[in-house]
Amino acid sequence: MEKLAKRALLVDFYGPLLTEKQRNVWDLHYQQDLSLTEIAEVEHISRQAIHDLLKRTERILDEYEDKLGLVQRFWMEREKLIEVQTLLQGLTKQDFSSVVAYERHQKVRAMIEDVFANIAVY
Repeated sequence: MEKLAKRALLVDFYGPLLTEKQRNVWDLHYQQDLSLTEIAEVEHISRQAIHDLLKRTERILDEYEDKLGLVQRFWMEREKLIEVQTLLQGLTKQDFSSVVAYERHQKVRAMIEDVFANIAVY
């Protein structure tokens, strides 16, 4: 997984566990693309302090993932859903013995497509 995508997912999953200052500085740097110097001016602290805070925050997020594994589990479940979606897309009306079975298939397929429409794809 790309490093930037991993960072984004880590913050999506574990961001609420960070302090307000950690979340704010993370947002300014990674979401709003401010430089360390610009953030230091906004926060009224040194550039080095911002650098240290970002590194510490990244380490904290990695530790949460090491302990809880939510991002890894998310990716594994997402891959399974992609496989199921692919299998469902390969089925046609002729593959079903009854109209009711085909209609159930269509409902399941629509539900899976809805899940994909509502999750972030990095």
